Amino acid sequence: MKESLAGKRICVTGGNGFLGRRVVACLLERGYDNIFVVRRKEYNLVHAEAVEKLYSEVKPQVVIHLAAVVGGIGANQENPGRFFYENLMMGVQLIEGARLHGVEKFVQIGTICAYPKFTPIPFKEDDLWNGYPEETNAPYGIAKKALLVQAQAYRDQYGLNAIYLLPVNLYGPGDNFDPEFSHVIPALIKKFVGAAKSGAQTVEVWGAGNATREFLYVDDAAEGIVLATEKYDGREPVNLGAGLEISIRDLVDLIATEIGFTGGIVWDRTKPDGQPRRVLDTSRAKELFGFRAQTDFIEGLRRTIEWYRTTGAAKVRGS
Repeated sequence: MKESLAGKRICVTGGNGFLGRRVVACLLERGYDNIFVVRRKEYNLVHAEAVEKLYSEVKPQVVIHLAAVVGGIGANQENPGRFFYENLMMGVQLIEGARLHGVEKFVQIGTICAYPKFTPIPFKEDDLWNGYPEETNAPYGIAKKALLVQAQAYRDQYGLNAIYLLPVNLYGPGDNFDPEFSHVIPALIKKFVGAAKSGAQTVEVWGAGNATREFLYVDDAAEGIVLATEKYDGREPVNLGAGLEISIRDLVDLIATEIGFTGGIVWDRTKPDGQPRRVLDTSRAKELFGFRAQTDFIEGLRRTIEWYRTTGAAKVRGS
């Protein structure tokens, strides 16, 4: 099926972002060079007229929709309305535009936040609707999950080949280390690098540390998305993950050790932990398009820390 993308005009929304840059690079490595990267300053996809302009001007045959308004627990708590509205409107209008303009394939990126708060471990795609998402990021998760409904409805009524992928928490060089919007790994790396540099005696961390998370290296996520774009044409959602579960407490200890911070950890139990556990069943991705994560977690973490120390810190406000 790889040949089905050869020569196609591929449009990547969010293609200049953390994940998007890797997806574009992965496409180029495979020889797909007819790629258009959508930038917000040129096409604000929240607005219908910008979406129509994009389809009319670019005329894509394949759309990979990565653009999203995202953040950690704090950002979700402060922006629930914005995260719901902007993510929903971008996806809804892009999928409708794909139908109207005869797009051959639409790849919608979902979120692990769409799963119910108490999903059995490991998360299976069939459990996606068996409960309400964790409250701190429910508006974002529900907005993204609504796009799965749209993709399946448009497949059933209009024959639109829309697929839906559910990547777990991503990390890697080039991540967003801005404390206002960063996720857990970049937020912790920034804190511990700063503390080690300043000689601080303690570092404060949100929650109790008992929640667990799974993390997928960004290059592996890009590989999974491109493989699905090449090989998967089904209606069912598919998890993209590494199958590794680690507690936040163990993650904090690991990052502190790798950075060389020897001070104390202060757990702020007044702050939320988020979803109690997260780890995915990744068998469907392996079965349907041969995806399996390749990057060792500690090695990926070391690369991310090194990137932040040598490049990223200078780019973050307040560093």
